[in-house]
Amino acid sequence: MLAVAAALVWLGVAFRPTDSLSDDSSVLDILMTLGDSTALQYQDVSTDPEVIARGKEIVEVGRTTGPEGQRSDYVSKFYNCTSCHNQVQEDPDLTKSDPEARLAYAVEKDLPFLQATTFYGILNRESWYNEDYYKKYGQLVYAANGDVREAIHLCTTECAQGRRVADWELEAIMAYYRELSFKLSDLDMSTEEKQKLESGLNDPNQQAELIALVKSKYLTYSPATFSDSPADKAKGYPGLRGKADMGQMVYERGCQSCHRPGGVSDVVLDQSRYTFRKLRDNIAGEGRYSIYKIIRYGTHPEPGHRPYMPHYTLERMSHQQVEDLRAYIEKEAK
Repeated sequence: MLAVAAALVWLGVAFRPTDSLSDDSSVLDILMTLGDSTALQYQDVSTDPEVIARGKEIVEVGRTTGPEGQRSDYVSKFYNCTSCHNQVQEDPDLTKSDPEARLAYAVEKDLPFLQATTFYGILNRESWYNEDYYKKYGQLVYAANGDVREAIHLCTTECAQGRRVADWELEAIMAYYRELSFKLSDLDMSTEEKQKLESGLNDPNQQAELIALVKSKYLTYSPATFSDSPADKAKGYPGLRGKADMGQMVYERGCQSCHRPGGVSDVVLDQSRYTFRKLRDNIAGEGRYSIYKIIRYGTHPEPGHRPYMPHYTLERMSHQQVEDLRAYIEKEAK
């Protein structure tokens, strides 16, 4: 592996072999050192700090200054990537997609509770737009599912209702994503497992086993299950009783992330009794003020009004959390 690394350096490829480990060691670099084919497809992604900074600015602001000094157009007039995606760890257990645990973690870490998966560790995944997203995007998902660059284009054009990014912008985003790889400290590895990993980094006979060990510590994809609103919205999801204190967290961390003054939505959800009563009175309805309809189906872009609301999958908000939100709304509407 060291010979391969030396050859890559000679060719000018941005490969960073890992000979020793620390808590800050990039999991992507570790997998490259182990010869993992999935990780090695990112070996030529730039590690230039200027390129990384451009990618970060595109993600956070929607535009940047290009390599020739030109200021780029906004990728989208309506959204930034961070409208739907966090950039830090959002799951306390990287091997599970648990919305209840994620909400508690969001409160602890002061994070938004968003519809889309975090960018943190995005290049440690092996597929994107998984499972039920084919129902929404059809054939567009086929290319995006197995290619993160195509997933970026799908996100900018369909999700953000913007434009395809230029090649230099795409590679800047990829450079920033590379910096967001999991760190070794993020993985729940025992001292013995870390020692085994470090001792076998350059042993070809152990590499397959160690790759499997590393990947067992996190999900290599983001599960996505679409769901319906309850058959009787007036009664809600059968067998579930909402908890208003938990619903307040959903409202503040989820709904108000976008629905606030200066947010990306033109619908502002504040703390007024008027707002809560409007939401309460529309719970059983079919419009965008019905929490069941909007959470499970979202809205669609329309001529003259391209901004829309993405829906929450079951992995991003559970039925219980929807009932919790309802309980909070009904409590505050009294």
